[in-house]
Amino acid sequence: MRIQQISVSGLFGIFDHVIPLNMDERITIIHGPNGFGKTVMLRMLNGFFNSQYSVFQTIPFRNFRVEFDNRSSVEIVKTSDPSAKTNKINDITCNFYDPNSGKASFILKNSSARTDVLSQELFLWIAKSLSERRQNQLEGIESSELKSRDEPEWLENVKNNIHVRLIESQRLLNSDSNRNSRLDSEASSMLPTVSAYADELAQLIQVKLAEYGTTAQSLDRTFPARVVKQQPSPDLTDEQLRHQLNELEETRSRLIEVGLLDKDENSDFQIQSQAIDESTKNILSVYVEDVEKKLSVFDEIASKIELLRRIINNKFAYSYKEMNFNKEKGFVFKTLYSSSSSNLENLSPIDLSSGEQHELVLLYELLFKVQPGSLVLIDEPELSLHVGWQVQFLKDLQEITKLADLDILMATHSPDIIQDRWDLTVELKGPGK
Repeated sequence: MRIQQISVSGLFGIFDHVIPLNMDERITIIHGPNGFGKTVMLRMLNGFFNSQYSVFQTIPFRNFRVEFDNRSSVEIVKTSDPSAKTNKINDITCNFYDPNSGKASFILKNSSARTDVLSQELFLWIAKSLSERRQNQLEGIESSELKSRDEPEWLENVKNNIHVRLIESQRLLNSDSNRNSRLDSEASSMLPTVSAYADELAQLIQVKLAEYGTTAQSLDRTFPARVVKQQPSPDLTDEQLRHQLNELEETRSRLIEVGLLDKDENSDFQIQSQAIDESTKNILSVYVEDVEKKLSVFDEIASKIELLRRIINNKFAYSYKEMNFNKEKGFVFKTLYSSSSSNLENLSPIDLSSGEQHELVLLYELLFKVQPGSLVLIDEPELSLHVGWQVQFLKDLQEITKLADLDILMATHSPDIIQDRWDLTVELKGPGK
C-alpha cells in the first residue's frame, strides 16, 4: 500500500492544498511562497504515521486527508468551538474509509490537564529555543499521553503498512538516544549528526563482519563433508570455473576498497591454464559456492556504501577532500591537498563545512536510516548547498530511490534543484488561485 495523495483544508484558516504524489517516478516536489505550509504539510504527514499526534493540536486546520492506492483513505478532523476563549486543546478525530468495510472512527482525547498546559506555552518555547529535531522529539513524548487508549486495529494496520520518515531542515544536530531525561541540557544531549552517523555506520559494518564470521565458520566446518558428497558436474567447464573464481576475487577487491574487508597480502589466487581434473573441479566448485554465500552478507551495505562514496567524492573533490570507510570509524576523510604550512591530512567529520555536512547527513539518512518501501519527507534539501550541488541533487536522488526502494516527497524553494523537472512539482497556491 502506498500514499497516492494528501490534502488539507483550512490550514492556518486560509489555505486548501491538494498534493498528488508521482507514483511512477516516485519523486514529488512541492514549492510555493513562505508561509503557505510546505513544512507543515510534511510535519502533519509524519505526525500521523509516527504517532506524534500533538502536531495536530498546534497547527490550525479543519481537515487533513491521506489517500492510498488501494482506494482507502484516512481523514483527520479537528473539532473546534469558535466561541471558546480558552487555550483548551481540541479533540482530534481520525476517520478511516474503506471501499469494502465502510467508515471507522477513532477519537484522540486529551488524557490529562498536563496536555492542556503544554498546548501552547511549551510549544512556543520549544519553537524558539530548540531545533526542529528536538521539537519533534518532544511532540513524540506528548503523543504517548494523547495516545492513552489502545488504537483500533484499522489504525494500527494503516501505520504498519505505511512507513514515513521526515528528514528535517535542521539536520546537523543529533539527539543522544541513550539519554532518557527530558530535562537534560541541550549542550549535553545534542551531538553533531555526522559524528553520530559515523559511529552508527561503524557499528553496522561490525555487525556485518560478525555475520560474515558466523557464516564462514559454519561453512568451513561442513566443507569436507560437502566436498565428499559433491557430484561431478559435466556442464561446468574449466573456463567457467576460472571465470567464477575471477569474479569472486573482483568482489573481494571491491569489498576491500570500500573498507568492509581487510586487505590480504596473499590474496593472489590464480588457476594455471592447464586442464583441471575432476576431483579438483569438485573441490573448487564447493569453494566457489561457499565464498559466494560468505560475501553475499555484504551485498546490500556494499552497494549503499559505494553509491554514497561515489556521490560524496564527486561533490567533495572541489575542496580536495576524499571519503573512505573502515570498521573502526565508519566514514573517514582526508585532504588531497598538501601544503607546507599545514600538516593536516586526516579529517574528522566535524571538520567538514556546513554544506558538506548537510549533504552527507541527507544522503546517509536516505541510504541507511530508511527501510525499503518508505515514503521519505525531505524539508529544504538545498540548505547550505551551493548551486552546483543543487543542480546535481535530483539526479543523485533518483539513483538512491532506485537502490533503496523509496518514495520521496520534498519541499523546496530552489529552482536549481527542480531544473527542468517541473513535471514532478506541485505548487501550493493561495486562496482563490
